[in-house]
Amino acid sequence: MKEENKLYLAHIAKDGRTQTVLEHLEGVSKRCAASAAAFGAEEQGRETGLAHDVGKYSGAFQKRLRGGPRVDHATAGAFECLKLGQPFAAFAVAGHHGGLPDGGGQGDKPDAGTFLGRINRAKKGKLDDYSAWTQELSLPAAAVPDFLKNDKLAGMFFTRMLFSCLVDADYTDTVEFMDGQAPDVNETPSTEHLWERLQAYIAGWFPPKGKLNARRCAILEQCIREGRRRAPGLFTLTVPTGGGKTVASLAFALAQAKQQGMKRVVYVIPYTSIIEQTADTFRKILGPENVLEHHSGVLFDLDRDGELTPEAERLARATETWNTPVVVTTAVQFFESLFSNKPSQCRKLHNLAQSVILFDEAQMLPLPYLRPCVWAMAQLAAHYGVSAVLCTATQPALGPLLREFAPELSIEELCPMAAEDWDAFRRVTFRRAGKLTWDALAGQLQEQDQVLCVVNSRKAAQIVFHGLIGEGNFHLSTLMYPAHRKAVLTEVKQRLLDKKPCRVVSTSLIEAGVDVDFPAVYREEAGLDSILQAAGRCNREGRRSPEESIVTIFQGEDKPHELFAAAIGAGRAVLDRFADIASRDAVHTYFSTLLDLNGPAAQDKQGILSLAEKEFFPFRTVAERFHLIDDESTVTVYIPRGDGAELLSRLRAGECSRNLYRQLGHYGVSIYQNHWRDLNQAGVLEPLGDGAYVLTDLQLYNDSTGLYMKAEGGRANFI
Repeated sequence: MKEENKLYLAHIAKDGRTQTVLEHLEGVSKRCAASAAAFGAEEQGRETGLAHDVGKYSGAFQKRLRGGPRVDHATAGAFECLKLGQPFAAFAVAGHHGGLPDGGGQGDKPDAGTFLGRINRAKKGKLDDYSAWTQELSLPAAAVPDFLKNDKLAGMFFTRMLFSCLVDADYTDTVEFMDGQAPDVNETPSTEHLWERLQAYIAGWFPPKGKLNARRCAILEQCIREGRRRAPGLFTLTVPTGGGKTVASLAFALAQAKQQGMKRVVYVIPYTSIIEQTADTFRKILGPENVLEHHSGVLFDLDRDGELTPEAERLARATETWNTPVVVTTAVQFFESLFSNKPSQCRKLHNLAQSVILFDEAQMLPLPYLRPCVWAMAQLAAHYGVSAVLCTATQPALGPLLREFAPELSIEELCPMAAEDWDAFRRVTFRRAGKLTWDALAGQLQEQDQVLCVVNSRKAAQIVFHGLIGEGNFHLSTLMYPAHRKAVLTEVKQRLLDKKPCRVVSTSLIEAGVDVDFPAVYREEAGLDSILQAAGRCNREGRRSPEESIVTIFQGEDKPHELFAAAIGAGRAVLDRFADIASRDAVHTYFSTLLDLNGPAAQDKQGILSLAEKEFFPFRTVAERFHLIDDESTVTVYIPRGDGAELLSRLRAGECSRNLYRQLGHYGVSIYQNHWRDLNQAGVLEPLGDGAYVLTDLQLYNDSTGLYMKAEGGRANFI
């Protein structure tokens, strides 16, 4: 029995104030229910919030508050939820501190870290007595949504969303009590306000001047009409390069959000080279205070004392919750959060409900994770009030997958265009040059004043670049740190404007959203989507006729890496079959062929979906398997040049902050493990103790080509 008048405490603030467990549970329950209401799970949220800390009613936890040993207080709440037939709430409660566990099996021992192992610990009476909770509260009955019955995959997704509500509510309530005041939350502007800002921005576009602008405005108006009349669902937005896709897609999203009372717009982009450009555009339209740019390379403004400015601090906090009107983020950040089991990554997920989510350049979703990614899109659209919009000039053949995962939803094209309208945006002419040696390729590039050449490997980029002579020759690859590449691109853009000689040899990094305009482009054979992305750098502004803007497709002298073999094979098939490889039929054929060549297994290389169907809620294992970018295969080497030298000095002096590492990211080069071994054996790397290194011999970093990996004693293998 609970001692009469005894208070069970959840928190003790530094100033001595106390919060009872009941006060905390009721506060978290209220917040959790409000968040879960966005996807029809208010009662589930209420129950989860009330149950999450009932383990704090134990004497052991009360001693912990005053310096005693650590106590597992989460398993108790999970056990109580499971006794009520609430497995989703039980998992959310079990993981609200350490992360969602694997489900495990019925025979798991009590000391196992699995969910059922912990439940068996409770069944065997090995938890500290927490029974006093029953004298202060009772858990409400919560109906389980019908769509979760007999669908394990949907159950895992729902659990993550419920987990997100709980983690956010728990953190918010705790911080509010410990700080002694409600958090400073700026009032979120209405979609009506954002819509008015967009209208002011585009007002000068009407009436449009010229045929091309008239077509762009027609696409924009079509997207606005569709936004006003469409309920949330699955959509494609297929707009040719130069059609104004970025602003048109935002217009659809804001029109629909305003009409349907939706909460926010999330723009998901494959690469940071595109995200910065898109976020800048949105900030100009909507105001910087309304746009959150969230990716690994984003930097928040500092004041003179090196502290975050108030606005930057607000945005930095918003990266944890995405509680802003417009979020611009990467596919890596978005999808890895959806498949994570960690509280920090999952905290923001509930704010995706009732959002318009635009997937820019959707064709760039990594093939080995395609099925899990499309499945997640389908879940959001089918059950969480989301509009999922696939935006691209080269629409992938994802219709069959979406229909497989969400058969109850139709997939609507927002801007169907007649062939002649599509052809009006044609800016280039394609030609095939067959096989070229690197020397022959360099010779052809040398004959032109302004030309871009994109090759498939860093090794090829360096060889071709060194084959050029005279002024105005540039090299771009990931062997150059980002700040260096940015400086080179700035000079390239200026030379193009000044009509000075400008020959650029680059890897594919220049293809995705980099705003350059060359009169001619050479592209080594690759997937059709890559070829068309490279073509988007030719006659980008439409100042020349398509007939004089040539994109030359060639075979390089090196055998393609096996990773590119299927894409190149599918691309060649389309090149052989279609006269116009940029047509919608050609693009659709390419993606269909590519998916058929690889098959379903290659579209879920880590077996994410099959594992989730076979095992009992394997949250931890799925999170370990799901990584769109294999960070473990590369090592970061920081280059102490320019501002990078000063940043590294601060790091060596003991400064350690997220902002410092974000700034340092602009001076880092990622290299493969074999290259790291070569440089390390040559004694030119200084370890930093966090898995990264500093280049100590700056003679190995070239102003033109970046990091040179053939250090004395090294073997210089390139990929």
